[in-house]
Amino acid sequence: MSAGAGEEPVRREPTGVDDASTTRSRVSGTPLWLAVTLAVLFGLFYAYDVWEALGNLIGMSTLAAHLEAGINGFGWFLLVLAIVLPLALFAAAFAFGRRRGPIVQIAFYAVGLGVSAALSMDIIAAFTRWVPLA
Repeated sequence: MSAGAGEEPVRREPTGVDDASTTRSRVSGTPLWLAVTLAVLFGLFYAYDVWEALGNLIGMSTLAAHLEAGINGFGWFLLVLAIVLPLALFAAAFAFGRRRGPIVQIAFYAVGLGVSAALSMDIIAAFTRWVPLA
């Protein structure tokens, strides 16, 4: 009800119970030590994907040099994309799982690894099919 003329508005005293919005904003689903452990553990798998992609880039450029050929622009784009993709997927999995529980974080990291593996295979297939060594 609204306060009439000359009446003061009713003030509520703070209680010990928080409302849902303040509770939700303060609660993190995973303890910091566990979140860091998961990020480091899965980060090693993502780093291995980056290492493989870097090996492919060096190996293909060396192969092209030995064949006295070159890699076209699309080929370089694919090789660099294979390096950047796992890093972007790790960052996305970290960002999406940051304030969630450990099981959800593990799921985001695992799905990101699966997507990274599938797209890396697609990039390798596209490179071998569509990039002639000119």
